[in-house]
Amino acid sequence: MKERIYMYYTNDLHSNFKQWPRVAGYFKNEKAKREAEHQSCWIIDIGDHLDRVHPIAEAFKGKANVQLMNDAGYDIVTLGNNEGITLAHEDLFHLYDKANFQVVCSNLKSMRSLEPEWLQPTVHLQSVKGVKIGVIGLTAPFNAFYNLLDWHVEAPFHTLEKYINELEQVSDIIILLSHLGLNEDQEIARRFSAIDVIIGGHTHHLLRRGEEINNTIITAAGKHCSFVGEVILTWDHDLNKLVNKEAYATDITHYSNDLQAEQSLLVLNKEADRLLGDPIIHMENPIEVKWFQHTEIMQKLTDTLKNWTNADCAMLNAGLLMDQLGAGDVTFKDIHRICPHPINPCIVQLSGDELLKVIRASFTKEFTELKLRGFGFRGEVLGRMIFSGLTVKTLTRSNGEEYVEKVTFQGEELVKDNIYRVATADTFTFGRLLPEIAKSSTKQFFLPEFIRDLLAYTLVQNFA
Repeated sequence: MKERIYMYYTNDLHSNFKQWPRVAGYFKNEKAKREAEHQSCWIIDIGDHLDRVHPIAEAFKGKANVQLMNDAGYDIVTLGNNEGITLAHEDLFHLYDKANFQVVCSNLKSMRSLEPEWLQPTVHLQSVKGVKIGVIGLTAPFNAFYNLLDWHVEAPFHTLEKYINELEQVSDIIILLSHLGLNEDQEIARRFSAIDVIIGGHTHHLLRRGEEINNTIITAAGKHCSFVGEVILTWDHDLNKLVNKEAYATDITHYSNDLQAEQSLLVLNKEADRLLGDPIIHMENPIEVKWFQHTEIMQKLTDTLKNWTNADCAMLNAGLLMDQLGAGDVTFKDIHRICPHPINPCIVQLSGDELLKVIRASFTKEFTELKLRGFGFRGEVLGRMIFSGLTVKTLTRSNGEEYVEKVTFQGEELVKDNIYRVATADTFTFGRLLPEIAKSSTKQFFLPEFIRDLLAYTLVQNFA
């Protein structure tokens, strides 16, 4: 006798709630179908369901995301970095208090005396015909951020070594929910043959029909839930073993919306407007925002960053502010609207030579016009870099492009081997946008404050 077992999953929604009613409708239909056929199925999320780019996620600090997953019938979730490092400790500690699903993350630990009641290192499931399934979850170890929030994420491979043997003793099938990224998932598949399925996320990779390495099938469904994932496992009860593994990602952008989910979002949007609607200042004049020009608001914000972090100098890209502010009352919703990014302030240490290279790179057309997606940035283009504590003199070439002629700090040119404490957005500590910043061996992050918290302070101090 053969039994088919179904797993449906999402990853990296990032609070893209426009797509959510389709997700909810698809899962409700599939779950009803499997239950009518008396087949086992579970609905799973692989993390980054939450993203404070959306007013609902901002207003409710992620608890509305949990409510929506409850309504859609989720069974198990793990945490992504957006759940882990964009909330204050207490907000994450209580994020899943009212969850109707199980939360599994084996490598997340509280650095305080208590662990959340909802946090489980492993989860054990059983199919309708008795197949035992062990589930383990892992999240990316961004401890430079987590530790500042009194959490610690253990090394994924060390964590697997601790739990896999235990799971093998009590499970017929082992499934890893991995918010680590494709490269890590592939390496895990090479090293841990006991894992049958890795359902992944974090790097937003889309595997339409899965990828097999050794004994493991790897799957992931991209980002923003344009696709949702399905894993089908076939267990042979006569042979007492798993005989087939399938993985698919289905495009649901043309599917119908679930009306209940639409209604829930309308209610949540209205309540988010109320929660974020208190005025913080009244302005007599509008504030102009320009991505490729120097503006007063960006200068004042960059000054605030320098002073607030007590850095030697500061630099911020004008694309952080996405819209104008009109005259009249300004609310937290307005601030969130024009600066929705989950980006934290940070300080990096750079030599004078490195700082000069960074400044020169920031004036190139490739940098200012880059349509960045990710690293916390949720805007359109990076825009012009604005500086505080530095005087940057530029000239314009015949082709219209600026180049840096001279940079001074406290009236003197940068000293090649001197070390400068430079405040900026943590976006630039990732990837290859500004390599000298990303490679800096000394980085100091400021959490849980976002750049928009400094923007609110700047408005109150300078524009009220």
